[in-house]
Amino acid sequence: MTSSTLYSDPRIVALYDALNPAGPDTAFYATLAESAGHVVDLGCGTGLLACELAERGYRVTGIDPSREMLRIARGRPHGDRVTWIEGDAAALPFVGAADLLVMTGHVAQIFLDDAALLATLVAARRALRPGGRIAFDSRNPAARAWEDWTPARSLRRVRAADGRIVEVWQERHAAPDPDATSRVAFTTHYRFSESDETSSAQSELRFRSRDELAELLTQAGFAHIDWYGDWNRAPVDATSRELIAVAR
Repeated sequence: MTSSTLYSDPRIVALYDALNPAGPDTAFYATLAESAGHVVDLGCGTGLLACELAERGYRVTGIDPSREMLRIARGRPHGDRVTWIEGDAAALPFVGAADLLVMTGHVAQIFLDDAALLATLVAARRALRPGGRIAFDSRNPAARAWEDWTPARSLRRVRAADGRIVEVWQERHAAPDPDATSRVAFTTHYRFSESDETSSAQSELRFRSRDELAELLTQAGFAHIDWYGDWNRAPVDATSRELIAVAR
């Protein structure tokens, strides 16, 4: 299984919320939306944030390429208040002007080449009202998160919706070449306890520096960027695990 089919497997999609529960990142984006009328969640996944915002009364559009993810999203409480679109940034011209567009869960890292991420940022800018904002997060390469992507360090046990215990772990293929493009390939393994069956999914992510992300945002037409190194809005420093950008 490759990253392109990872979230087409219903068993793995059913684990997504257990592996990615609401946390300080959810609270950060919910607070950011307080002055927005229309929020677009690009790469909305199972709709946790989108439905939280819909409950608070915002107009919300959730976009994701995974049909299985959207199936779960539609079934959430308040999911009927969200406009769901199966697709990617190509759908943005059809959603109407937004006050805030978010890409959560390190979605920015799935764009391996700069041209693809730049095209998405340009589409996002065009989808925003004048003065509108984009917000997204990316792992800070200085924190070297990939060093924890080993079976011993990353093993987690989660309970699926049907009650089964599933073991999940990552296995990094190789450390990124600092002289190359900081692309990290890894495999995520899922072992289902009752059947002892294991499913594996290969993925690759791009780790960009703040300067690289800032350059792409500038090229896309965003004039002002605020940077945070944590969900408590701390500034970026040498210990920051996150690069959180809020640009207008």
